[in-house]
Amino acid sequence: MAKVTLVFAVLLIALGLVGFFGTGSVHPTALIPTWFGVALGFFGLLAMGPNPGRRKLFMHINVTIGLLGFIGAVIVDIQGELAKPVDMAALESKTAMAALLLIYVLLCVRSFIAARRSGKV
Repeated sequence: MAKVTLVFAVLLIALGLVGFFGTGSVHPTALIPTWFGVALGFFGLLAMGPNPGRRKLFMHINVTIGLLGFIGAVIVDIQGELAKPVDMAALESKTAMAALLLIYVLLCVRSFIAARRSGKV
């Protein structure tokens, strides 16, 4: 699952950079997905070690980061819709971030359940 984490980290970093440069490098908040990607990538690399306890710890940290990022993207998306006119680039970026992180969290939960059932925990 650590390798899957690195894939999602790269996707989030790319999403943030595309959003930032796509808006003309004016809106630094477009880099928020990049920072979530950096955090996932950092802890994903730490989870790649052979120690199962360490891997479990860092993967739980990663799924927590993913869940917080998903909740944040959804809440900001809802508040943004109510507060001001819609910026389509921002809406697409937040929706993509929420979708990526939801998929990631669901994959992690599925992996955790499979590990528990197989007795590897």
